[in-house]
Order: sequence, then C-alpha cells, then structure tokens
Amino acid sequence: MLQAIGNKVKGVWKEEDGLGTLEVILIIGITLIIALLFKTQITNLIKSLLQSVDTKSKSFFE
Repeated sequence: MLQAIGNKVKGVWKEEDGLGTLEVILIIGITLIIALLFKTQITNLIKSLLQSVDTKSKSFFE
C-alpha cells in the first residue's frame, strides 16, 4: 500500500502539465511588478507618444 502511494506521488512529481501554468503566472506577476515600479515613466512615455501622434495627425489633415 505504501509503495502504491509512493508511486502515485512520484507520478505527480514527474508530470509536467502544470509547469506551463506556473510559468505563465510567474511571468504575469513579474510583468506587473515591473509595471508598478516604472509606472510614472511608462505613463510619461505613453503621453509623449500620443502627443506626437496627435501633432503629426493634425499636420497631416491640414
């Protein structure tokens, strides 16, 4: 009986299906942490890009 339980535990340990989910969760977590750390810089960059697009589109349509 203990050998059967041991074999089941070893089978779960060798199974790699759950690793993809864990990797995705870790990547999302790290991305969120980086985004929170550089929030002001990212916001300023996006505002600058949108300002540039607005200026160029106005000059294009005039």
